Amino acid sequence: MVLRHRVMLTLILVVALVVSVNGLAFGQAEPEGKLAEIIARGKLVCGIAGSLPGFSFLDPDTGEVSGFDADYCRAVTAAIFGEVTADNLEFVPLTANERFTALQTGQVDVLFRNTTWTFSRDTDLDGEFGPVIFYDGQGLMVPADLGVSSINDLDGSRICTQSGTTTELNITDAMSELGFTFELVPLETSADTMTAFEAGSCDVLTSDKSQLAALRGASANPSLYTILPDTLSKEPLGPMWIEGDGQFGDVIKWTVYATFHAEEFGYTQGMTAEEIAAVDPRFAGAEGDLGSFIGLSNNFAVNVITAVGNYGEIYSRNLDALGIGREGSLNAMWTNGGLIYAPAWR
Repeated sequence: MVLRHRVMLTLILVVALVVSVNGLAFGQAEPEGKLAEIIARGKLVCGIAGSLPGFSFLDPDTGEVSGFDADYCRAVTAAIFGEVTADNLEFVPLTANERFTALQTGQVDVLFRNTTWTFSRDTDLDGEFGPVIFYDGQGLMVPADLGVSSINDLDGSRICTQSGTTTELNITDAMSELGFTFELVPLETSADTMTAFEAGSCDVLTSDKSQLAALRGASANPSLYTILPDTLSKEPLGPMWIEGDGQFGDVIKWTVYATFHAEEFGYTQGMTAEEIAAVDPRFAGAEGDLGSFIGLSNNFAVNVITAVGNYGEIYSRNLDALGIGREGSLNAMWTNGGLIYAPAWR
C-alpha cells in the first residue's frame, strides 16, 4: 500500500513538472487548428449572403457590410483579435449553392449565412452547427392584390425560390401533399428572387419568413406585398464550420453565448470592461482563466460586447427597422418565453 502511494505521488509530481515546463495549467490551451491558422493569417474569413437586407448586405457604393449575420462575423473577430479592424476581417459573399463548397475547401473559415441546421448538412457535409442565433420558418409572400389568404389558395401558381436551399424541398413537399400543380422558378440569390417576383415572373415568393420580411421592407412599396400566415417548416439558423476542430467550435459557440449572456444580465456595448467586471468578474475575464481554455484571452467576452453589443442590441440594430418583430417569438430571451439561452458562465 505504501509503495502504491509512492508511485501515485511520483506520477502526480511528474505531471506537475511537465505542466510547469510547458507553462500551462490544467485546462489551458494554446491556439491550434483553424484558430492558429486564423491568428497566423491575421484575419477571419467569414462567409455571408451579402445581398440580404437585415442579415448581411454589401453596400456597393461604400463597400461596407451591415446586418445581423455580419455582426456575428465581427463578434468572432473581436473574440480572437480583441477588436475589429479593416484588416482582420474579410467578408466573402456566397450564394446558397457556393457556400458549402467554400467552407469545405477552406475559402472561408465559418459561415454566418442564414444557414439552416439540418441532418444532412451536419453529417453528410461534415458540418458543425450551433448555437442557433435565429429561429425561423419558411413562409410565402404574394402580391396584396392577388386575393389569397393561405397556401390553400395557391393551386397552379408559379413560385420563386432560391436554388440550393431547404426552401426548394419544403415547398415541393407542401404543394405535393396538397395535391396542387405548381411551377418552381429557381434563382441564384435572394435578391434575384425578389427582382423576379416584383417583375411578375412568379405569383409567390417563398423563403424564410425573416428573409421575406427583409425583402419586403427594403422594397420601394412594402404595402404591395403580403406575407401569408402559413409556416411550412422549422428553420434554425446559425453558424456552420467544418467538424473535427473542437477548439475553433468552442470559440464560435462561446462567442455567440457571450452575446446571449450579456443581454440576460444587462451588459451593453456602452459599458466599460471595468463596469462589467464590477458585477461579473468571471465574464469580464478579471477572475478565472476561462478564455485560456479555448485559446483566447480571458477578456474575450468583453471584447465581443464592446465590438457588437449583446444579442438584443444586435437584433434591434439590424432587424427591428425591417419589421422582424422579436416580442413573443422564439428569438426572445428564455426569460421572456423564447429560446435564446446561454449555458452558465463558469
